[in-house]
Amino acid sequence: MNALHQYLFDTYRAARLGEPMPPAPGTQDVAVLRAVRDRRRLERATADRRPRGTVRAALHRWLHPAD
Repeated sequence: MNALHQYLFDTYRAARLGEPMPPAPGTQDVAVLRAVRDRRRLERATADRRPRGTVRAALHRWLHPAD
């Protein structure tokens, strides 16, 4: 059973019992990724380490080490 099947079962059950509908799968993904990013930045700041920049800059450094 995948996430979509579980979501369909949950919405059916919620409709029968008069409960609020569950959120669709994937609706909170961006918020979770932002929270993880903010948490890592906070941990770096409290560990007295300099933030290293964005993911894009890190990928650029990794892909172009001679630049």
